[in-house]
Amino acid sequence: MAQIRQQGPEIDLEEPVLVEGFPGLGLVGKIATDHLIEELDMRYYASVDCDGLPRVGVYRGGNRTAEPPVRLYASEEHDVIALRSDVPISSDAVGSVAECLTEWIVAQDALPLYLSGLPAEREDEPDVYGIGTGDAGERLESHDIDAPPEDGVVTGPTGALINRAAQRDYDSVGLVVESSPQFPDPESASVLLEEGICRLADVEVDVQELLDRAAEIREKREQFAQQMQQIGQDESSQAQPLRMYQ
Repeated sequence: MAQIRQQGPEIDLEEPVLVEGFPGLGLVGKIATDHLIEELDMRYYASVDCDGLPRVGVYRGGNRTAEPPVRLYASEEHDVIALRSDVPISSDAVGSVAECLTEWIVAQDALPLYLSGLPAEREDEPDVYGIGTGDAGERLESHDIDAPPEDGVVTGPTGALINRAAQRDYDSVGLVVESSPQFPDPESASVLLEEGICRLADVEVDVQELLDRAAEIREKREQFAQQMQQIGQDESSQAQPLRMYQ
């Protein structure tokens, strides 16, 4: 049973888009989701208390309030929910967390956008690709989001969420952006927002701050990114060419 604990008053959402921000390669999903929450002034809506999540409290400098590590934020105006995670998910917990969240997402009749980075050394703007389960491929086509050019696999909690949606034949979108395999990548996160999330969620978000503060963001999140590299691909959401698994 999904353990999503509402915080504060109820809100009225109608077939919302849910943006998933578990940390992964280049932290692109987390950076993009955190920025979306700030730009849309989304409010803390619910805590996520699925089996296997770390039982820790997180806090911010200059703020006395401690919170659970995985939280949902919502904007009634934009009909958007965003998942913010301040901790990596252990490989042992990936399956139970994905099942727990999927139960709740289906109950909300939400369209989830699952985010991952694809390791790439690049000189130009990163490419964004879209994959889907259920009938979501039609949405990707209507928004001119390209299919990936080669076979691949998505790992970590994001991959487990896509797996659950595919098993249920439930509509979900996976957005894959070319990302730095070593460092936090706010530039790729900004492209993920503009070319993927904003189109599918029908919202407008200014990403210039991400680009202006790229060096600062990269420095602040580099330690977290190094931790993600050390824990292994089963715990880190990322896309990889399928040939690496054959």
